[in-house]
Amino acid sequence: MISAMPDSPAPGHSAKAARSLRIWQPDKAGTAFAAFLLWLCIIIMIVPQGLDYNGDNGMPTSSDALNRFTWLFLLGAGIFGLAMRLKRTMVLARWLNPFLLGFMALAVVSIVWSIDPGITIRRVLRASTIVMICVGFALVGWHAKRFQHVLRPIMTTVLLSSIIFVLLDPADAIHHNEQAELKDAWHGVTMGKNILGSFASISVVLWLHAWLSKEAKALAALAGITIGVFTLIMTRSATSVMCTLFAVMFMLILLRSPGSLRRYMPYLVGLFATLTLIYALAVLRLVPGMEIFLKPIVTLTGKDLTFTGRTAIWDILNEHIRLRPFLGSGYGAYWAGATPTSPSFEMLTRLYFYPTEGHNGYLDVINDLGWVGAVCLLGYFVNYVRQSLTMMRFDRYQGGLYLTLLFRGFMADMSESHWFSALSVDFIIMTLATAALARGLLQNHLNRIAGSTPRVPAAPPATAPRRADGRSRRRSAI
Repeated sequence: MISAMPDSPAPGHSAKAARSLRIWQPDKAGTAFAAFLLWLCIIIMIVPQGLDYNGDNGMPTSSDALNRFTWLFLLGAGIFGLAMRLKRTMVLARWLNPFLLGFMALAVVSIVWSIDPGITIRRVLRASTIVMICVGFALVGWHAKRFQHVLRPIMTTVLLSSIIFVLLDPADAIHHNEQAELKDAWHGVTMGKNILGSFASISVVLWLHAWLSKEAKALAALAGITIGVFTLIMTRSATSVMCTLFAVMFMLILLRSPGSLRRYMPYLVGLFATLTLIYALAVLRLVPGMEIFLKPIVTLTGKDLTFTGRTAIWDILNEHIRLRPFLGSGYGAYWAGATPTSPSFEMLTRLYFYPTEGHNGYLDVINDLGWVGAVCLLGYFVNYVRQSLTMMRFDRYQGGLYLTLLFRGFMADMSESHWFSALSVDFIIMTLATAALARGLLQNHLNRIAGSTPRVPAAPPATAPRRADGRSRRRSAI
């Protein structure tokens, strides 16, 4: 955070640079409110509507009054927050990942060709709200660690609340479905075990980072990691366990490698990205014969090669993608509910259950926005990695945290749908990381501007007066 910004143009500063410094004067007004909006946005995404933990009312097809009011409040607060700091918003937008903004534009335009424009409009409004809340969070009260300092308490609170909920009301806090993957799995205060598993996974990453970066005392970090690991195990989410192991290994290599290897970090990141791509192609079976790469993952997670029936879902999705390959069916329009008028009703007809998502973030993006959306997602990945590597040059630990969260997302979206999904809390986390990454890079730029002010040369040290014969008047030491 800039501690001393010049109020007027300093020598050597352009008028534009001085104007930027004035715009970003330290401003804590609204900091607590921005954090509150983030808390509220996350809670409304994970808690079941009407606290219906048993699903007695069936799968909701629309929001209830409280849910609608909360989202309208968040939408209005998001617009108001950006409008009140319009100059800051316009500057930060130039540092924000352009492909995130491109995705939002594509989602809005997809209303035109959507197979269900009403659903698409609602999804666009929700995604826009999330983006505005996250960008607004990065505009005020900023410091280099603000992202994790606010996010870590949210994650830990949800985990502790879930543990307490299980102890007090196990009937509502634990899945009692007879399916092997659901039986006795914890979901806590969230809507499902995969959501709680994702929270536990991210919490482990955040607390491990706090320990590695010395942001938290060892005892506090150990307690946070323990809570995360314990909850993760109790959710029985194989995907979250796999993602956590991958993320922990990646972070340790990234932040604890010898100094002599740091110059090779871009190549290491490229290697991990390549491995992730190979895994994605193997899972989606886009390249024949690549299933061999899945065997270690299957052994580690205990899943079979159908990924607990997910491949049947992917087959139906791929059939639908071939109908609209370039622009897709419209943002969020496919999963309109188990109604005969929706093409997703095919899931219920052929699989005898309705999954509510494609259980693969990459396929869902392509299904929604076509190959144009896939290119946008790829561009988002590349730009995010580039920005994170840039940050690592001046803040290794912070850039490493953002990279770890991205690669954790790479793995999670192989069997869950999070990328650009307005229904997934992981979308909030990654959008917040994207906004925080942009603000961190902007802040470094502003710090360099503030530090480039030419300093007045120090006066030369005074010399002892000399006598007429040129000798110093100082007495010689005897």
